[in-house]
Amino acid sequence: MTTTGTYTPKPGAAPLPRMIRAQAALETRMLLRNGEQLLLTVVIPTLLLVLFSSVDIIDTGAGEAVDFLTPGVLALAVMSTAFTGQAIATGFERRYGVLKRLAASPLPRWGLMTAKTLAVLVTEVLQIVLLTVIAFALGWSPHGNPFAVVLLLVLGTAAFSGLGLLMAGTLRAEATLGAANLVFLLLLVGGGVIVPLDEFPSGAQDVLALLPISALSDGLRDVLQHGAGMPWGDLGILAVWAVVGLAAAGRFFRWE
Repeated sequence: MTTTGTYTPKPGAAPLPRMIRAQAALETRMLLRNGEQLLLTVVIPTLLLVLFSSVDIIDTGAGEAVDFLTPGVLALAVMSTAFTGQAIATGFERRYGVLKRLAASPLPRWGLMTAKTLAVLVTEVLQIVLLTVIAFALGWSPHGNPFAVVLLLVLGTAAFSGLGLLMAGTLRAEATLGAANLVFLLLLVGGGVIVPLDEFPSGAQDVLALLPISALSDGLRDVLQHGAGMPWGDLGILAVWAVVGLAAAGRFFRWE
């Protein structure tokens, strides 16, 4: 015969904030241990920044090339982590049954998405620190309001994270792998990252300017290169993409 309270700890789910923190820590470790993810999120943006800043390949307009390229490469780093890397990793987690097992846990679907987004934010901080150090070594001279930069990066992360989770939660893993990489390449070329949008036909410029990568790179460039104030137009575009992407991911995401 046993008395009440003999067995501890008491069975039951942990508090929701603790579950999200634990899942976010796990997601962060998995991101940093994945060599393919590091290639996509660190090596490629770094090579693009160094190569195009050092070699006169494209016309970036007046001023130093690194001043034009750094904001675009920072936007590319956000997209590579929050969208491409997260979509591929989550798609294969879904295929291998990892998400199915998480669905049986007390962690709600929105809690998992929150944890994944937090892991992305931690990874992005490391990316931005590294790219900033390299850009300063190349002669970068940033201007503008740091709060505007942070707001752009956060909204950009939310937008790309929602779109990446939507893709991973609705498509097959193989389709997600191909589609995410294809979108990455298309937006790298047509999103104002390394090629100014002014180089495209006027009709195409209006459409491309509405893309989240264009809004993020142009907003960062306006602030960091030109010292502009709060880029409300670009922030508005990112906010719309963030709301639509996260809402659609929350509605249509499938665990298996």
